Amino acid sequence: MAIHNIFSKRQKRLRGEKSEVYIYDEIPQSLRVQIIHIIKDGIGFPWYINYTNTYSPSIGIYKKIRDVLRREYGVLTLTEVDFDSEYDQEIFDFFFKEKDIYKILDVVEIAFKTIDEDIRNDPDYISDAVPNQSPDESIKELNDRFKEHGIGFQYESGELIRVDSSFIHSEVVKPTLELLCNSKFKGANEEYLKAHEHYRHGRNKECLAECLKAFESTMKIICIEKEWTYNSYDTSKKLIQICLDNNLIPKYLQNQITSLRNLLETGVPTIRNKLGGHGQGQNITTANSEITRYALNLTGANIIFLVKISGIQ
Repeated sequence: MAIHNIFSKRQKRLRGEKSEVYIYDEIPQSLRVQIIHIIKDGIGFPWYINYTNTYSPSIGIYKKIRDVLRREYGVLTLTEVDFDSEYDQEIFDFFFKEKDIYKILDVVEIAFKTIDEDIRNDPDYISDAVPNQSPDESIKELNDRFKEHGIGFQYESGELIRVDSSFIHSEVVKPTLELLCNSKFKGANEEYLKAHEHYRHGRNKECLAECLKAFESTMKIICIEKEWTYNSYDTSKKLIQICLDNNLIPKYLQNQITSLRNLLETGVPTIRNKLGGHGQGQNITTANSEITRYALNLTGANIIFLVKISGIQ
């Protein structure tokens, strides 16, 4: 459903009430209600006709979401409701009342992943349940609602991704995920998504480790596709050298951009090695969020550059 530019929104913008700073620790109740509306429109109404024993396939979708949440949280019910309560009622009651931001985001991610994958890939479901909007429309509205409320998350490639800058997200993160959706880059895609997952939960050292894995995996895949010799245990420095030796980056470009090699060699690998890759000894090392965010974005920029210039489709 389209987002309407209603009078109250226009007045808030005129009063300068729109914040340019993202929020990560709160999902306002108004947004929760809007997300519930989107989920309902994306899944469809769970109707049931007793005398014909006929029911909407959306009931099965709601049951799947509820059962995943129950099992992962190790509970018999999500809220203090009857054990056999309506599936959608239990999910939405939990979603509306829950205080833990991560559990709130769990519901969003699981629900929209189900819409994105299960419903999208089942033509019979679309015709039987008759949802009010397509998976693409549901995901777009969710992301637009996040932006509207200044919430620093977006649903991309099956996961919720933390957003620190709308420019970086649109110019680096999203294009990187789109490039890595190519089945050839499956391993690198999984590692880059894991890096974002760690970053979202504040696991900065783990994020740095996955950044380096994604960076190295991308170069290994390029070597495989180009039939260039490399060893599976080669480090990023060695892989960069192989790419340069095989003119992945044309010599005329290497001569003009003399800092490129230093950027690739001392960017992600060094940050990861210094802060997340080796034993810390007696002193506890800390990878702060600013350095981690820089590494995450640098990884994306490097991957975009290497994949684009490789010409791998």
